[in-house]
Amino acid sequence: MNTDLHTRQDIENLITAFYARVAQDALLAPVFSHVDWPHHLPIMVNFWSSMLLGDQSYRGNPFQKHMHLPITAAHFTRWLQVFGETLDERYAGPVADEAKTRAASIATLFQHRLGLTV
Repeated sequence: MNTDLHTRQDIENLITAFYARVAQDALLAPVFSHVDWPHHLPIMVNFWSSMLLGDQSYRGNPFQKHMHLPITAAHFTRWLQVFGETLDERYAGPVADEAKTRAASIATLFQHRLGLTV
C-alpha cells in the first residue's frame, strides 16, 4: 500500500518522476523541450512543498512562467492525467488527494487566464 506525501523528499521523488514522464510524453515534451531540468526541478519541488507541506520555500509567479508557452486545453488535460497517474502510482492519502485538487485548481486558473475556457 502506498503511503501519503509527508516530507520534502516525497515531493522531490514525485516531481522528479512526474517530469521524467512529461519529458517523454508525445504531447507535453515539445512544450517543455527548452526547459533546463536541473534548474527547473528544484523550483517545482519548492512550489509543491510550499503548496502541500506549507514550508514556504517557493517564491515566484508560476503563471508568468507559463503564459507564453504554446499550450491548449488538451495540454492541461494531459498534464493532469500524467500528474494523477504518477501520484497514484506512488502515494495515497489526504495530502496526495490535496495534490490532485491543487493541480486541478491550477489548471483551471491557468486556462481561464489564458482564455482557454468559457
